[in-house]
Amino acid sequence: MTKDRYILAIESSCDETSVAVLKNNSELLSNIIASQVESHKRFGGVVPEVASRHHVEVVTLCIQDALNESGIGVQQLDAVAVTYGPGLVGALLVGMAAAKAFAWANGLPLIPINHMTGHLMAAREAGALTYPLLALLVSGGHTELVYVKEPGDYKIVGETRDDAVGEAYDKVGRVMGLTYPAGKEIDNLAHKGQDIYDFPRAMIKEDNLDFSFSGLKSAFINLYHNAQQKGQALKSTDLSASFQAAVLDILLAKTKRALELYPVKTLVVAGGVAANHGLRERLAEEVADQVEVRIPPLRLCGDNAGMIALAAAIEFKKGHFANLDLNAKPSLAFESLAD
Repeated sequence: MTKDRYILAIESSCDETSVAVLKNNSELLSNIIASQVESHKRFGGVVPEVASRHHVEVVTLCIQDALNESGIGVQQLDAVAVTYGPGLVGALLVGMAAAKAFAWANGLPLIPINHMTGHLMAAREAGALTYPLLALLVSGGHTELVYVKEPGDYKIVGETRDDAVGEAYDKVGRVMGLTYPAGKEIDNLAHKGQDIYDFPRAMIKEDNLDFSFSGLKSAFINLYHNAQQKGQALKSTDLSASFQAAVLDILLAKTKRALELYPVKTLVVAGGVAANHGLRERLAEEVADQVEVRIPPLRLCGDNAGMIALAAAIEFKKGHFANLDLNAKPSLAFESLAD
């Protein structure tokens, strides 16, 4: 009989402390997430020092909770996986220190995982992936199109030149006075409003696959502030609908262009913004008849250790392990296909 394999994974790249236990290739036995959203709301965004301190407070508790929920003892584990980048350097270092200490104390190999690989591989929760594939990765810190020839071979074919799409959502939400993080609320408001403001769709007609959201963000802020100065009241529903329509037009245009240049059978859409209902609706309407669209379940769209564990299962098979001198790489990125 083949022995079951168990991997414990730790994620702490931003403001969620998360620990998961994976059985074999795809069975998540636990996925504990300690969110810091309430602590950062009053600041309107993540404060790195506050995030690091919270990780220190809860990471060992999350490890114990993940083991308890999984029903797996430490002696049954085969490896420890950890996010080593990209992310906030202080936050990464806390998770890595915990992972390295746990691995050393229990004689377990250490698997280093790129946070964005985790987002991409979270789509495995919906079933086996067919390669080659194209991935649209959309989050607070990243917006990129990635061509995946095979597991472990990730090449960027398009990326944002300024703000990431999730970052744009949060900045626009802050201007409207919405609670951080604002993406979900803007999505909800957008479904109740109309696209009546002509916001720019930067680079949408250009042949390249790069994105730009800075001009859209600035146009929104200028419209909002000018209306305030004139004493005009703007409907948050229409503002949200117009902003989101521009965002989705950009994302869909570039994604469809990428599918023309890189014919594949599977499109993975992952990252925190993949939870956006408007994006899911547009993908179903405009892309799903051309390619199989794989989106992780909502519980795996945000930052979580379950996605790190799913990525680690592939790296384990490849024998990709790290020494205990592994360091954080806050600017870690996939290579460009053009390099």
